[in-house]
Amino acid sequence: MTANTLTDVFEEHRPVLTGVAYRMLGRIADAEDVVQEAWLRWSSVEREGVREPRAYLVRITTRLAIDRLRHVQSRREAYVGAWLPEPVVTDFGPSVPDTAERAVLAESVSLAVLVVLESLSPLERAVFVLREAFGFPYAEIAATLDRTEAAVRQLAGRAKRHVEERKPRFDVDPVARRDLTERFLAAASGGDLEQLLALLAPDVRLVSDSGGKSKAPRRVIETADKVGRFLIAVGREPSADMEFRLAELNGGVAVVILTNGRPDTFFQVDIRDGVIQCVYLVRNPDKLAGMPTA
Repeated sequence: MTANTLTDVFEEHRPVLTGVAYRMLGRIADAEDVVQEAWLRWSSVEREGVREPRAYLVRITTRLAIDRLRHVQSRREAYVGAWLPEPVVTDFGPSVPDTAERAVLAESVSLAVLVVLESLSPLERAVFVLREAFGFPYAEIAATLDRTEAAVRQLAGRAKRHVEERKPRFDVDPVARRDLTERFLAAASGGDLEQLLALLAPDVRLVSDSGGKSKAPRRVIETADKVGRFLIAVGREPSADMEFRLAELNGGVAVVILTNGRPDTFFQVDIRDGVIQCVYLVRNPDKLAGMPTA
């Protein structure tokens, strides 16, 4: 296999490898490190014996991601405040034309699902990601994890039950979500508490992630009144250098707030029954570097 062919094969499968690693780790930098390590191993292996490059590369990436996840879990235990996954731009492109497949991919990368995946063991998370997000056969997952197919099926069933029990039931209609996001932004930035409260579920939650590096609540804020008043208070501090951008992030519309042209805040809402059930707010600068600015 020539150097060019070697690179071409890896680049062909890079989107899947990155997708697996991100869903496993919840951080772009960690995912990129894992994919880079997979490349190094791919570039030095005796590839004549590799009959299925995609399966081989997914196997390497998954195992590396499991090792990395075990390492970072202890780091997250000492994290200041709530921990949220790093927002990621999602553009599945023409390679995923089917609406049903797009919906599955979008949900698997949503903040709500990724937060729940944090409570799975590394092996359970790997099985769930490979099976539910990418549809890998049980036999292939078993080979990837060096487990029996029966053991993988058991892990898959346990992981899926765990996620279904804890995953909030949100509406995913993109048009409704965009409309509600725009009205939410207008009410919050315009200081219209009455209108804002009309958009919030009574038991709405606001989860913010600053990592202790920016000003943001370190505890989850609950109830419409408390969330609404917090957002109105924040909205009263606008800056002439502040801009708002709508973007497709983590499978749905989100808002990126720029200050002096640099990403300062990310927020996204989840809705059910026409009202906002959860607001995710990320202000940790380490998690905003990849946000769109135009």
